[in-house]
Amino acid sequence: MRRRDFIVAIGGAATWPMAARAQQRGKLPVIGFMPVLPSAAFLEGLKSAGYVEGENVTIEYPSADDRFERLQAIAKEFVRRRVAVIVASGNQSIFAAKAATSTIPIVFSNTTDPVLMGYAAAINRPGGNLTGWSMFNVSLAGKRLDLLRQLVGPKAALGALLNPKIHRWNCICMR
Repeated sequence: MRRRDFIVAIGGAATWPMAARAQQRGKLPVIGFMPVLPSAAFLEGLKSAGYVEGENVTIEYPSADDRFERLQAIAKEFVRRRVAVIVASGNQSIFAAKAATSTIPIVFSNTTDPVLMGYAAAINRPGGNLTGWSMFNVSLAGKRLDLLRQLVGPKAALGALLNPKIHRWNCICMR
């Protein structure tokens, strides 16, 4: 028997009683989504990590009915129930989750600049119980424009429109 197979077999045997107890109690770890449905890519990522919805993890995604004021109630309910992790998409959801807990891990996405918005200390080390990704952070804008300049050449005219109220790129134009 190869060493890796032996380690996997021993690890599986060691965790089997815990999994059996969790199934007997009917309690699966819960991932709480605010306010969107989990994407197919997210579910596939969970599956590749060994988590399958309904088998060994529960995913809940209550609707906010497009009412941002409901996000705080959803976040507080997730905290009350002690979900394993909160996945927050969009600034309002992230703020609601951050206000509700400093201990439950929060994974954020679909945000502008987490540092500028105030819920991350730095891009490379967000700090606290938050982590995630952002496609639109101001600190990387210069690098993006430099990369674009390299792709289209030094003589191309570039322009960018930024909405200062939400710190979000609306358009990058080339000529």
